[in-house]
Amino acid sequence: MALRAVPDVRFAGGVLVEPGSPEPVLYTENLFVKFIDTADPDNCLEVLREAGLSIKQTVEYATNAYFVSAPEGTGQKVFEIAQKLLARDDVEYCHPEIIRRRASKAIAPQQWHLAKTTLAGVAIDAHANVAAAHEISQGEGITIAVIDDGVDIDHVEFAGPGKQVAPRDATDLTDDPRPQDTFGTGPENGDNHGTACAGVACANGAAGASGVAPKARLMPIRLASGLGSQREGDAFKWAADHGADVISCSWGPPDGDWWDLSDARHNHKVPLPANTRLALDYVTTQGRGGKGCVVLFAAGNGNESVDNDGYASAEKVIAVAACNDRGKRSVYSDFGKAVWCAFPSNDFGHAPFSQQQPLTTGIWTTDRQGSAGYNTGKLADGDAAGTFTNSFGGTSSACPGAAGVAALVFSVNPALNWRDVKDLLRRACDRIDPGDGAYDPQGHSDKYGHGRLNARTAVELARPAPRSELVVSRRFDAPIPDLQTVSFALDVLDATPVASLTVSIDLTHSFIGDLVLTLKAPAGSGMADVVLHKRQGGSAKSIRRAFDAASAPNLARAAGKSCRGTWTLTIADAAAQDAGTLISFGLTFAFPPPVRAVGGQGAVGPAVKAVKPAGTVKAVKPVRTGKGAKGQPRGTRRRVAETA
Repeated sequence: MALRAVPDVRFAGGVLVEPGSPEPVLYTENLFVKFIDTADPDNCLEVLREAGLSIKQTVEYATNAYFVSAPEGTGQKVFEIAQKLLARDDVEYCHPEIIRRRASKAIAPQQWHLAKTTLAGVAIDAHANVAAAHEISQGEGITIAVIDDGVDIDHVEFAGPGKQVAPRDATDLTDDPRPQDTFGTGPENGDNHGTACAGVACANGAAGASGVAPKARLMPIRLASGLGSQREGDAFKWAADHGADVISCSWGPPDGDWWDLSDARHNHKVPLPANTRLALDYVTTQGRGGKGCVVLFAAGNGNESVDNDGYASAEKVIAVAACNDRGKRSVYSDFGKAVWCAFPSNDFGHAPFSQQQPLTTGIWTTDRQGSAGYNTGKLADGDAAGTFTNSFGGTSSACPGAAGVAALVFSVNPALNWRDVKDLLRRACDRIDPGDGAYDPQGHSDKYGHGRLNARTAVELARPAPRSELVVSRRFDAPIPDLQTVSFALDVLDATPVASLTVSIDLTHSFIGDLVLTLKAPAGSGMADVVLHKRQGGSAKSIRRAFDAASAPNLARAAGKSCRGTWTLTIADAAAQDAGTLISFGLTFAFPPPVRAVGGQGAVGPAVKAVKPAGTVKAVKPVRTGKGAKGQPRGTRRRVAETA
């Protein structure tokens, strides 16, 4: 009332509150009104006049839409006006102008790992150049799966339409990935780890902490089962089957104490169990439509060889080490030949190792809200609400940071496969600490891998080069009979020499372990048959993937050859009981960059004709091998503390 009496104030209304949130919501005495498309514009204007509304703007991006104002002093009665208009048959939409706080996707000043900053008067310049990368990409359209001990999915930094996809508790087999505090509560023992990791990867940046890829989607997967359990493999399959592009894993075998070089655990080797290895094979061959998910693991926090860790050192994994706010190795970070790259994280001073005290408390990221997380509600530990922590770290923080960079890369160029991205991240590293890094002639350091990731360099490298290609594809929806061989053909008329060939297959089958898929090149091409799939996959129900020279090396033989002729896909069902359907079969021929003819005339475009299935059917001898066989080695999952 006092504000309304002030001469300079034209309107003062009550403040509303967003349900379930302390965020204020303001309203004005303006309304948005849209009549149905078929309404007469003159009648629309008459209706608005009769309601006592003045037109402020005709909204041109919609038919019969207007931004109008009610008389001054209407106040909350503006809601009643909206209701009356909305009750009319000729009004499609009507609502008051509701205003909420607009927050930018900002990098908080404390997030020194993302950009150069100054904290407590000290300049920190040991970042991964993420702020500069955000000028090109923020991870739009990409999904990061974080497999961990649970994620506080109610956190404001993981809110928004479409932010969370396919949440899963892989241990309890539910769709609720929230932490359960299985090992107690509080900053030392609670299941706080996954929330912090998810924030490093893809927090929105709307309320105080930005992830490396703030516009990427989050797939939170809770995994509390033991290391090597079947639930572990199932978690990877869930991620790939539900659209993950990048999978971040900040866990692994138990580490030795980093400060105790006599700890016997330093030399303990933990192999990657077969069920998890096969799960990694699955996500890198079946994920992303055959292009493969990028899988990253924390190198470990034991100041020991990562090569003893069968998880982080697996061939299809990117092992991420930690470097500190001075551009040096974090004292606990594992080292070895399998280290692929480093990403900024926290550190500890340690005089016996001549390790300097860090300049910061660690990584600023999301925390379980309230008193449950690392920060129980102390400003010194982050913020007074307990929403953020300022001291997360370990290679557990470095791993989702690198995962965020991979998401930025995919956002710029989704055509890349997982091998492309792994190699691109190698080329995107800055060689830090050249004196003590001991980089070999190939540019690899046991401490830093190929160096500290530079996100801006990564997205620059990811930008697609100009391509000239021909895509030949046909939908068949043709049966794959049990114990028979069927053939499907595509005719290509263009004779241009090929730079590379990719084969796309989409089929369903009740047991793909029965199938042998072979590509036959045109007669006279000089190219031998290429076996694309030979009874792998067991009881999986489909093959939806693209085969290229990385996954089927013999496809490289197409390089330099003409693509003219009939290309045939044969599918042999080699064992009894199961059948399926070929949905589609396609070929993508990439050509060398086109060369313009003299006078500016371009080359003649490639021509293609799709033909019907050849219809060749022949019986094969029934064979059955290994159907349904499973191995379930078990281990102990590494629990995490301050640096895990």
